[in-house]
Amino acid sequence: MLISFDPYVNPYPQTRNAHYARNGMVATSQPLAAQAGLEIIKKGGNAVDAAIATAACLTVVEPTSNGIGGDAFAIVWIDGKMHGLNSSGPAPKGISINAVKALGHTEMPKNGWIPVTVPGAPGAWAALSKRFGKLSLAECLTPAINYARNGYPLSPALGRGWAGAYKYYEANFKGPEYAPWFETFGCPQIGEMWSSPNHAKTLEEIGDTQAESFYCGSLAKKITAFSEETGGFLREDDLSDFSPEWVDPISVNYRGYDVWELPPNGQGLVALIALNILKGFQPEENMYHKQFEAIKLAFSIGKKVITDPAHMEMSIKELLSDSFTETLRTQIGAEAKEPVSILPPKSGTVYLSTADGDGNMVSFIQSNYMGFGSGIVIPGTGIAMQNRGADFSLDPTHANALQGGKRTYHTIIPGFLTKSGVPVGPFGVMGGYMQPQGHVQVVMNMIDFGLNPQAALDAPRWQWLQGKHFEVEHQFPKHIAQKLTSLGHRITMPLESGSFGRGQIILRDPISGVLVGGTESRTDGAIASW
Repeated sequence: MLISFDPYVNPYPQTRNAHYARNGMVATSQPLAAQAGLEIIKKGGNAVDAAIATAACLTVVEPTSNGIGGDAFAIVWIDGKMHGLNSSGPAPKGISINAVKALGHTEMPKNGWIPVTVPGAPGAWAALSKRFGKLSLAECLTPAINYARNGYPLSPALGRGWAGAYKYYEANFKGPEYAPWFETFGCPQIGEMWSSPNHAKTLEEIGDTQAESFYCGSLAKKITAFSEETGGFLREDDLSDFSPEWVDPISVNYRGYDVWELPPNGQGLVALIALNILKGFQPEENMYHKQFEAIKLAFSIGKKVITDPAHMEMSIKELLSDSFTETLRTQIGAEAKEPVSILPPKSGTVYLSTADGDGNMVSFIQSNYMGFGSGIVIPGTGIAMQNRGADFSLDPTHANALQGGKRTYHTIIPGFLTKSGVPVGPFGVMGGYMQPQGHVQVVMNMIDFGLNPQAALDAPRWQWLQGKHFEVEHQFPKHIAQKLTSLGHRITMPLESGSFGRGQIILRDPISGVLVGGTESRTDGAIASW
């Protein structure tokens, strides 16, 4: 066994055991979406088809976190090889720092048309289907179409997030550009049925045209017409010029395991920098202090350099080199230090893992950002547009300075583990700037502390906010929190655990082919298996 498959390796007995299966498994944050992915595997689809079906379904059954107008990234292990897909869209060509400042803004707004970038999710589905799918894209989108047309009841975590978003939107979104959001989403309650026939029609059109309609056809025209009508920068050539990018994943070796992330513009590099630092220390109780200091160092670097790779000034090779890592490692002392302050915004993302009986596995993440995204919904389509451009800077000297046609620093990151060239499995923890922190924690939980996937996810988490300030969950060991406080860290416990990310893990035994999975206990997480 590569990592412990023992269901009893769980120091938190109140949590669930890991899930086991052989023919297929789908893990995500919403039960209906997980079942949709498994349904596709049972129809003869592979792990890629299942990922597409699950992702599309999540735009319907968890619109509080993602949508058709969002971005997507994937790491795919198929037929014995690993592939990476970056399907994040750039800023509109016509936008600029001066244009945004002329509208009265001193920093990038979080809502409205200004932070809207070209959506990549439909392109990701089509690219994955064309290259690796066994079933048609239209067939993979069928479960999502059915839920959009016929409706489904809101689950608890979904209902709470929806109600919070509606309250915020009602208080802050007054312009005509926001009217379609209220018409489309309203404020359904937990257990109440909700449907979106326009969403269903849009998904059908995407499936029937291999997403061409979204970028070059009638859907593209509807998007850009509403943009022009209500003050947006997005135009038809921004959509037509977009295509997903196949990339080579990057990795560091952590105690014999290769931990894989996608290269920038995603922030997976932050997790790799932190793990590179931490592998130079032996696991011990004081490891939390070292984790805290390592993640601060990694973020301080990542936020300075990560952006569209065409605009990066330092290479990945330099940032992950032994010499640079050792320089960082020597900066970790016995007490907490003050880093460059970074205040993470709230998130809105879904993550999913899939695996089939043939050994194919997918790590997939999709997001509108900050909940529903920009608040912009294209009339008559159900398309909720992302606000990913909110992470751009209006400082022209900043690495991530706003520029037309440029991709921004991106928070969503899929992860994957291998050992000696053999796939171990996909993992991910969604949640804005919590994501690389979550990756570090679940990887160390499995590799250093021998926890199975469910236990690794259920373990109490911590999150760096800014300065020396960390939040920890209420289950976090009190004596360790006290020790960390004595070392100069500021430790607080929020009332709820909603900000600590939501993860999924699927691992595969290379000999028996048995799959073992864990799903998030902090939301409506579910695993569908066969």
